[in-house]
Amino acid sequence: MADEVLRERRGHIDILTINRPEARNAMNRAAAIALSTFLDEAEDDDNVWVVVLTGAEDKAFSAGMDLKAFATGEFPITDKGFGGLTQRSFSKPLIAAVNGSALAGGFEMMLSCDMVIAADHAKFGIPEVKRGLIAGAGGLIRLPKRVPIAVGLEMALTGEPIDATRAAQLGLVNHVVPSAEVLSRAIALAETIAANAPLAVRRSKEIMVSAADSSEADAWASNNAAFAEIGQSADALEGAVAFAEKRLPNWQGK
Repeated sequence: MADEVLRERRGHIDILTINRPEARNAMNRAAAIALSTFLDEAEDDDNVWVVVLTGAEDKAFSAGMDLKAFATGEFPITDKGFGGLTQRSFSKPLIAAVNGSALAGGFEMMLSCDMVIAADHAKFGIPEVKRGLIAGAGGLIRLPKRVPIAVGLEMALTGEPIDATRAAQLGLVNHVVPSAEVLSRAIALAETIAANAPLAVRRSKEIMVSAADSSEADAWASNNAAFAEIGQSADALEGAVAFAEKRLPNWQGK
């Protein structure tokens, strides 16, 4: 498992690397199980506040499904979806450091992340129609929520990729940077997030993500309940005291 996906801890940040550069980081069953296991562990670990997901080397974030493995009847799917990610409800911020092409299932894994730092040479797309398939790991569901429907339809029906500049214009990625800076910029973003109160960060993510599919009345109900909960937390008190004492807060996640 450790060979297919690598894990590194930096402070409160987990860095997960799909480690199959010889296959353009395409997902096989072992990689899906490894990634799913590491994400399960990160979800349950109170010392992990942010997760960064990337691919090995600089050719591909992930080319999607390993077609050679697929031809033998092997599917890179767990109970949490393609790659152990695409149907996962993950409470902590998840940042994709897209170091190269993110295509097919790799693009759908990227769409499952909360924020994206992309290399300037990265390509993005769902080319499944070119192979007689459909994008079955969430691309047809998430893409029209992220880009205008006409753009999503063009990507899905032509199967043609877009470059990083276009992806940034569409809001699919947060920042486009030189290839050598992708991981460091993603980690810097993770560190900025991890400097904040982890419970407040998780609740903020929860409310914002759910609000996209909720009525305003339901969204307000969830927002108000979360605000009341967070307002009584130890971290809320610590934040106020640290501000008054002109020092950095010591967050407990409680």
